[in-house]
Amino acid sequence: MDGVAAMERSRIEPGAPGEGRSGTPARAVYAEVMAVGETGDPVSARCRKVLDAIDALNAQDPTRIEHGGELVAKEPLHAALMTRWLERLEPEPDEVQRIAARGHHVQRWRRPRADYPVGRRGYLRWRSDAKRFHADVVAALMEDVGYDESATQRTSSIIRKEGLGRDPWVQVHEDALCLVFLDTQLEPTATRLGDDEMIRVLERTIPKMSPAGLAAAAELDLGPKGRVLLERALAGAASPGSANTLVDPPPSTREEGHSDGAR
Repeated sequence: MDGVAAMERSRIEPGAPGEGRSGTPARAVYAEVMAVGETGDPVSARCRKVLDAIDALNAQDPTRIEHGGELVAKEPLHAALMTRWLERLEPEPDEVQRIAARGHHVQRWRRPRADYPVGRRGYLRWRSDAKRFHADVVAALMEDVGYDESATQRTSSIIRKEGLGRDPWVQVHEDALCLVFLDTQLEPTATRLGDDEMIRVLERTIPKMSPAGLAAAAELDLGPKGRVLLERALAGAASPGSANTLVDPPPSTREEGHSDGAR
């Protein structure tokens, strides 16, 4: 079953699809992204094969999240949104960037956070193992269609976010990850954590984003609560003495906030 079929099967009820935060129905976003490379876009046949293989794996995701009034399979939606943000931030992305965006969380449900010990050490081990797992799955798919070692290694380094803050392609990838998180998980996460803790999460996320990423975040169609939280966090991150380096959220936030989320 392909990604569109997975999302169709997971709808709450028949009828008009709900609108996502971006103003576009979630399934329409997915269909739009999947069309890349099928109508003359600059995507090679082997790249198309890798993207299709990632989509087929992600279509098996049993996890459902609500997005804009629709209950949808999580990883197909996240992969589609990652791809769309990549194309907005990088108008002519390289194939390895496309593959990294689509496969950044491929089969994430097979590496659940619950399989690792509670606490910071367990979290870091899970996070490291998950990145390696996603990168290895994608590298194998690329090798199967003839990509060379340099291309697979480059894609893996983007998925593992190596060189964040120094590597432009990794930075675009991180911007897209953050934007997907804000678009799909900001308000649900704030409900779980509380506003103050959510703002601390955002204050540690904002410094990881480029000016272009922050400009895109400012234009997101967030709900009233999400908009207030983001504006408060932006003000806090810009204030003297704020967390203005590339740091991770505190363990408790990571554990309860987005331990299995877009980022």
